[in-house]
Amino acid sequence: GASPAQPGATALGSPRAWWQHEGLRRVKRAWVIPPISISENHKRIPHLLVQIKSDKQQPGGVIYSIKGPGVDEEPLGIFSIDKFSGKVFLNAMLDREENDRFRLKAFALDLGGMTLEDPTDLEIIVVDQNDNRPLFRQDVFTGHVVEGAEPGTCVMTADATDADDPDTDNAALRYSILEQGTATMFSINATTGEICTARPGLDHETVGVYNLTVQAADMSGDGLTTTATAVIYLEDINDNPPEFTKEEFSMEVEEQAAGVDVGKVFVHDKDLAGSPNWLAKFTILEGDPEGAFIIHTDPHTNDGVLSVAKPLDHEVRDRFELTVSVQNERPLEPTAPTSPRALATVRVRVRDVNEAPIFRENPRRVSVLEGAPPGTPVTTYTASDPDTRQLQTLTYALLYDPADWLQLDPHAGTVRTKRELLHPSAYLQGGWYIALVLARDDAEPPLSATGTLSIEILEVNDHAPLLQPLAGVLCGRPGRGGNLLLGATDDDRPPHGAPFHFQLSPQHPQLARNWSITRFNVTHAVLAVLAELPQGLYSLPLLLRDSGSPPRERQQLLNLSVCHCGRDGTCQDGVLAAATAGAGVTLGALMIILGSSILLLALAGLGAAGVRGRRRALRKGLLQRSRDDMRDNILNYDEQGGGEEDQDAYDINQLRHPELFSPRAKPPVRRDAPLSSATPPGPRKLPSSPSDIEDFINEGLEAADSDPSVPPYDTALIYDYEGSGSIASPLSSIVSSLTDEDQDYDYLSEWGPRFRRLADLYGQ
Repeated sequence: GASPAQPGATALGSPRAWWQHEGLRRVKRAWVIPPISISENHKRIPHLLVQIKSDKQQPGGVIYSIKGPGVDEEPLGIFSIDKFSGKVFLNAMLDREENDRFRLKAFALDLGGMTLEDPTDLEIIVVDQNDNRPLFRQDVFTGHVVEGAEPGTCVMTADATDADDPDTDNAALRYSILEQGTATMFSINATTGEICTARPGLDHETVGVYNLTVQAADMSGDGLTTTATAVIYLEDINDNPPEFTKEEFSMEVEEQAAGVDVGKVFVHDKDLAGSPNWLAKFTILEGDPEGAFIIHTDPHTNDGVLSVAKPLDHEVRDRFELTVSVQNERPLEPTAPTSPRALATVRVRVRDVNEAPIFRENPRRVSVLEGAPPGTPVTTYTASDPDTRQLQTLTYALLYDPADWLQLDPHAGTVRTKRELLHPSAYLQGGWYIALVLARDDAEPPLSATGTLSIEILEVNDHAPLLQPLAGVLCGRPGRGGNLLLGATDDDRPPHGAPFHFQLSPQHPQLARNWSITRFNVTHAVLAVLAELPQGLYSLPLLLRDSGSPPRERQQLLNLSVCHCGRDGTCQDGVLAAATAGAGVTLGALMIILGSSILLLALAGLGAAGVRGRRRALRKGLLQRSRDDMRDNILNYDEQGGGEEDQDAYDINQLRHPELFSPRAKPPVRRDAPLSSATPPGPRKLPSSPSDIEDFINEGLEAADSDPSVPPYDTALIYDYEGSGSIASPLSSIVSSLTDEDQDYDYLSEWGPRFRRLADLYGQ
């Protein structure tokens, strides 16, 4: 049976088992424990919740225990039980928002730990209290609505939550707007928190942003409260047209200035700055038929910027009066108030400035005949000054005249030739000569302009055609092989060149019996043999004429080598004939040239032989002199040159034996004198007595000093390099001793007949 509950405790039914007699079944009655409620935030701790008892009391007593969340599971230590009395206690404050109920298991055991009854469920319900304020989902809510929106246009929803039990008034929320400015333009749904427009008249230009303070309260508006901010932006629409700040604007600009800004026209637009509803567009309606101006919008200030599109000319027009309109890039909203399009008058004054001269015809193209004499007028090339309202003078100069062909009048601009214009020339480009003329005014500062003068050098037929080639070979039989292709060239350019006309010389009509010329093309003709001719050299006078106006003609000789024709129409002796004809001369002329060459060679050989003979005679005469003359025997040993390898020293015999050289004969040529020097004077006569030797030497020295062409005979610089490896003994041994006793002159007998006299005098 159930035990009576303790005061303040809940009566429990204890499972009771009884046994049926033999043949009957055992019946078991389970525990039944109703849920136990306890308010959250209960502060009297510990607090008795319930007492449980078992009907099966044992002599030693019953042991009670509980298990589950709050006991031996998280959160631990919230509930406990007296194991002997079965009292269940609350040991900590509860928070329904964390755990709204606890489900435990209760056990009854004997002292031995055996289960007396089956475990039963113990449910503890946490009763909610209004201990949580409502919370908005965000601190600031943002919404947008176009200006001029109709009432009832919803903008956004400012909703909140409450952690309390939603089935109680603790979580029943109500919304309200605490503050929204002076005008009540918005309202909020008290149950849902949806914010909508409350009345018309939203104007972005008046108030662009609304800041609302929104409140949420639980207990259906009577409980705890919280607030949030709702920011509502009014979206701008094009409901305001742009307007000029004034009706007239005045500006100035210099003439000839293109692409420059003249000034600004200022506008005002109430719409949102920087938006397409604010951006202005300008149009020039009147006063600029030539399109000299353009106007565009400054994207930062929205003002109109007037610029010059084409250069202005003060002399043509010195002021403009423009009518300018302005409107938005986007069209106005239909709800916007209607107003006329904004207009303004812009007055522009063009200031006069000094302008550079202008060559109206640039380049100027003229023609001059080639070969025109100096001083020939070419053209008058002048410029004009746009400054018609200023008194200025223009002067001219040649800026570029590469061949120095031209001369220019600095005041009149008249161009004449300075020298004959030649063609062809490296300064011509396709037959044109380019010069540059500079025109300068006398303003301060002066300005200038450059004009191009293109002079075409007209071709003049001043060259006759030239036969090419001047010689040829052909068979002397008419028909096959008896033809020769002739051509011509002309230094003149078309139309003074080809076609060329070839014909036999009219001065020799008899040539037409044996020869004929027919046209092949514009530059060539064919020479043909009309009668069989003997082989040999022929000279045909031809007349060539070009197609110029007037035509030029030239008579030229064609050297032909007529050969013996073979059966196939070719020359049998073609090699010799071709060589003779290719030379371009007759056989007689060739023989004259060969004979002249042979004669020149023979004369050169005779001259060389004569010189060699004279040298041999001179040497022979010197050797045959008296051997008794000791001076001569010592000094007449040929030349005192530079040894065996010296072949260019002086012929010193001229000094020792002047009588051998007759003044009437051609004096020997000095080999050290320049080729261009004058012939040296003949040798002087030796003195008759030793007393005259000093005078002889002084006269020779004076003659040498007065000769400007060559060095004197006695200069030390005339001796050539002796060479190396000479077989002669050095002469230094002659003066190496002070006495003749130290010298051995026996070697003189080994030097030949020339030194035999010395060997006899100084030998042993």
